[in-house]
Amino acid sequence: MIRSALVRGSLVALALAVSGCALTFDSTHLGVPVTMAEAAQAPAAGTPFRVTKHPVYLLLGLISVSRPNLEDVLAGQVGTGASVASLQIKVRSRWSDLLVTALTLGLIVPRSVTFEGVVVGGRAADSR
Repeated sequence: MIRSALVRGSLVALALAVSGCALTFDSTHLGVPVTMAEAAQAPAAGTPFRVTKHPVYLLLGLISVSRPNLEDVLAGQVGTGASVASLQIKVRSRWSDLLVTALTLGLIVPRSVTFEGVVVGGRAADSR
């Protein structure tokens, strides 16, 4: 009885740990066409952009304090009648992020999320 409760508790803890810091991005409600990849023979031509956001999580990534918002990033990059091609989303931990995580024993977990892409057609907004 105690062993099965321990196994169930361990599985729940593992599931929470694996899902911590998970980011989901959905391009179906952005309002502009977005593609993640282009043909290697014909790369997208347009205005490139690169924006880095710094989300923060608590308790080893289980609780989100601030999340990067793809809609806000693209709204600052895409103008009227434009689309985004070759969108790349890179999530990484800088050495300073790891230092903060180690010093707070996992209480505070910062990350760096970089959005890169090319604005195609229309009028591009100013890069931030």
